[in-house]
Amino acid sequence: MSPEAKQRIQLALAFAIVVAGLRAGYILYQRHEEYLALEKQKQAKNAGYANADYYVSPKKLYPYDLKSAKQLTQQPVWVKEGYRYTYYPYDPSTRRVDFERDAGLLLPIEKLQIKDVVTATPAKGSKQMLAVFQKEGKDYAVPIGVESDEQWKIYSDEMFYIQDPHELYKHWAPEIWQAVEKHEVKPGMNELQADFAVGMGMPDAGASSDEKTVHYPNGGKPLVVTYEGGKAVDVKQGE
Repeated sequence: MSPEAKQRIQLALAFAIVVAGLRAGYILYQRHEEYLALEKQKQAKNAGYANADYYVSPKKLYPYDLKSAKQLTQQPVWVKEGYRYTYYPYDPSTRRVDFERDAGLLLPIEKLQIKDVVTATPAKGSKQMLAVFQKEGKDYAVPIGVESDEQWKIYSDEMFYIQDPHELYKHWAPEIWQAVEKHEVKPGMNELQADFAVGMGMPDAGASSDEKTVHYPNGGKPLVVTYEGGKAVDVKQGE
């Protein structure tokens, strides 16, 4: 065997070892995150928290590259924070994303069926990873990650539930879910329930866990909600 052939074989083996090491590290990371989630649940139970939300541990996909991110296509997803993520027109025939034209914002607890995960680079900015979906018969793409220093930073686990929130939080009273479906915030709702109803909120500076005021853009119908002890005590229209 020639020295060149030996070198090629050595390089191929080294590459295979690196890939196997990355995969093993990813699996260990997944198991570690699942262990931490279970420990969090145990600690909450031992502490005797009255809020059953503490016991909910939504599943995550932990994507780290384009192939692993395509797991998003295997089940429906639900948007965690409405009115936060901008999506853009997408042409599946050319696989082109029109970054120059905002198509809208994902809605609170909006259910999506991701059709594909693609990459595209805007005229200005870094390479993006995007989830492709259809809405009212049209194709769109929403960014779920960005490439930095030749590594992907994927945040789809922060964007989407991959389990039906109605099942995850089935302990919520029927009137709470009715308010969520109507996109209304009612006194007595907690912040997570308000997020489900009207999307992303921005607390005032200096807010504490015991008392805070949160401003919700609510898709152009702003609300101001005051919380005390984790529950909404005042809901009014914002400016």
